[in-house]
Amino acid sequence: MASWVLSECGLKPLPHIFPRPRTGINPSKARFLHSKKSLTDLKLPSVKCSGDFSRDKNWGLKVSAPLRVAPLEGEDEEERINGVNGIGNNKGVEEEEGSEFDPGAPPPFKLADIRAAIPKHCWVKDPWKSMSYVVRDVVVVFALAAAAAYLNNWVVWPLYWAAQGTMFWALFVLGHDCGHGSFSNDHKLNSVVGHLLHSSILVPYHGWRISHRTHHQNHGHVENDESWHPLSEKIYRTLDSATRFLRFKIPFPLLAYPFYLWSRSPGKTGSHFEPNSDLFVPSERKDVITSTVCWTAMAALLVGLSFVMGPMQLLKLYGVPYWVNFFHLSFICF
Repeated sequence: MASWVLSECGLKPLPHIFPRPRTGINPSKARFLHSKKSLTDLKLPSVKCSGDFSRDKNWGLKVSAPLRVAPLEGEDEEERINGVNGIGNNKGVEEEEGSEFDPGAPPPFKLADIRAAIPKHCWVKDPWKSMSYVVRDVVVVFALAAAAAYLNNWVVWPLYWAAQGTMFWALFVLGHDCGHGSFSNDHKLNSVVGHLLHSSILVPYHGWRISHRTHHQNHGHVENDESWHPLSEKIYRTLDSATRFLRFKIPFPLLAYPFYLWSRSPGKTGSHFEPNSDLFVPSERKDVITSTVCWTAMAALLVGLSFVMGPMQLLKLYGVPYWVNFFHLSFICF
């Protein structure tokens, strides 16, 4: 707009009087730039322009704009945040200097800043409160199963599957917190509760915990992330048509988690059950063996229950909620 007015008035833009130097200036030489006058005290003379459109128009500026000068030492950061002399923001300055937002640049804060912003009471781990959640969820799981078995009605079964699958997911989340160490400060308690919860839904606790740690340490990394990461074109081209279909066509990716536990993601070798997998270091092999034994014991228990109540009843009580649980897991992660 300013360029248009100047061109219509036949005026040329004035040169910059105070070019910004690349280095700081002596603060003592910049004192004359500070003025106690208000904006309304500083006025420019009116300018009359030729042309019919501006006849009898007064183009004088009724307010003055502060000159952009090199800031004093220590003021550059404040100016960048609050704008020039505290007026406006730095959007126009960025456009003037040609700077653009860089999505690859590090954020203007650190992880310590985020941690400091969280209230202190959120960092307190209460094992009694954590155990109360475990007891509550386990009671709900058995109550739902008992009610569904008692009613044994095809109107009830779909409702049971949705509710029980969600409760299985709740058990997974509690075991997840054990794996992160947020359940309590007691490592042994976390390990025992994590094994009981995750084994009950056929997840190898330590195998998953270790790979999940790798996932968080390399989140979103195409090569180093453990799960839920985009595939490179090279790996994608090596997949057969069946794997591509099952991995990328809804709803199959939402049901793939048990297969991931056995064979990991495409392009990776090993298993969450195999202590010699490259997922683990030698010192973690005993933990992996312990989790695999617990998983095997739960699988054997389910086989025994299938002989007691019949495979169809076990499928309705446990099998379908099992898949609903992993649907929740995959859907939330995606």
